[in-house]
Amino acid sequence: MTNVWLAAGGALSATASLLHVGCIFGGPAWYRALGAQERMARMAVQGKLEPAIITFGIALMLAVWAVYAFSGAGLIARLPLLRTGLIVICAIYLARAAALPLMIRYWPGNLSPTFLTVSSAIVLVFGVVHLIGIVTGWGQLSAGR
Repeated sequence: MTNVWLAAGGALSATASLLHVGCIFGGPAWYRALGAQERMARMAVQGKLEPAIITFGIALMLAVWAVYAFSGAGLIARLPLLRTGLIVICAIYLARAAALPLMIRYWPGNLSPTFLTVSSAIVLVFGVVHLIGIVTGWGQLSAGR
């Protein structure tokens, strides 16, 4: 039986991954539109590789997270350490959301409180969707199944 919550979580992570890839190919306008620090957009304008490398790393991580969620949903083959991986992924999403007050106060750079709040709300939704999927599919996510 498909775990629709983890399927949705996978779709959310995959969408976020694709948006990050879009920044690499879309250039400075995409970085700015999606709320990256202006420094990243300026480096992209200058043709530096750093923004693309950082963004590719984030996109790759999100893609792996999507694959784990799809595995937990039963849409693809079972991955190693599935339940543990999903718990860690969920915890990272929820911790990032919970870190909002610290990020507003201490984050270096020029990210606005509005961007930090909106992005925290987005990852909170991602985390809650994963959490519901983990809780509702706990038995199916055990190592023996």
